[in-house]
Amino acid sequence: MKIIVAPNSFKGSLDAFEVAKAIEKGLQKSSLDVDCRLYPIADGGDHTLEVFVNWLGGEVKRAAVSDPLGRTVTSEWALLNDGKTAVIEMAKASGISLLKSEEADPLKSNTYGTGQLIAEAIRNGARKIILGLGGSATVDGGTGILQALGTKLYDEKGNLIGQGANALLSVYDIDTSGIPESMREAEFLILCDVENPLLGPHGATHVFGPQKGADPHAVELLEKAMERFNDLITKKTGKDFSSIPGAGAAGGIAVPLKAFFNTRLVNGVAFLLESMGFEDKLKEADMLITAEGKADRQTLEGKGPFGVAARAMIHDIPAVLLTGRAEDIHELNKGFTAVFSITNGPESLEEAMASTAHDLEITAMQIGNLLATLQ
Repeated sequence: MKIIVAPNSFKGSLDAFEVAKAIEKGLQKSSLDVDCRLYPIADGGDHTLEVFVNWLGGEVKRAAVSDPLGRTVTSEWALLNDGKTAVIEMAKASGISLLKSEEADPLKSNTYGTGQLIAEAIRNGARKIILGLGGSATVDGGTGILQALGTKLYDEKGNLIGQGANALLSVYDIDTSGIPESMREAEFLILCDVENPLLGPHGATHVFGPQKGADPHAVELLEKAMERFNDLITKKTGKDFSSIPGAGAAGGIAVPLKAFFNTRLVNGVAFLLESMGFEDKLKEADMLITAEGKADRQTLEGKGPFGVAARAMIHDIPAVLLTGRAEDIHELNKGFTAVFSITNGPESLEEAMASTAHDLEITAMQIGNLLATLQ
């Protein structure tokens, strides 16, 4: 049996390559006569950079940038083999994984480091920026990125404001004249895996703010900051970008990038699968197995596993999802032939993450044994 293994990363535990290897190991230990083809995927979140370099070829480069709180860290970006396309992952410069749990505060964190990576890529010849948004620690409306690219933001008295959403509460004017022409000419492809708007109950602050450490009071302040900044952008451009699908991703960075740069928002996994010719790889497969750390109804809204499963099922290929935690099973069965939780009993999150590789292997082996009885 030919099985394509195309998993996402398990955040904080295994990257997509390690997940694929664990599933393959389990299948090979089973009694099933199996031919595994491994195609690790990403949707703009963790390890997007590594997955793109793996499939499209390129060189990973390093740069010293600011983390979400302004401390210097060594980050990574990639220049693909065409010499003109850069892949940048927000999490590597502005990610919540760079902070201790007690440091998470979206009123203070900013995206300046991501802007520094973009500037570095353009200085090194990139003219297309593929930007993955997953895992950010920020809800600053992308102002840190703008500032790193040459934009100046002023308060009502004409003073430059600082970085982060706290500073954004006082923004009154925006000056983009300092953006270099090379950056204005660059094409931005923003990889999204959500369709949330910028504002409102389903927007950047209400949905993602608490995930980044915001309490209810902070959420109210963040929403005011986003409203204020969006009103300013609308006034400057004559266009309101706040309702475009994906405007709320990563704390609203799509809005200023759409307003002031040549920017397109694309579904992250769809863009990757098209770039790597995934549908051609499906043609001779008997089954697809995908995976992610937690699966719920949001998985069906553009996440990586649903992207590969949808393509498999178009070709009448069964699509199986393995996950550390499954919720909304009946909803998930609309997108997957079967869903399996890999955990085998009550355990803490730390215990589950430590045993991810083992649990994936054991679950895959059981699936292989079952399939062998049906051959």
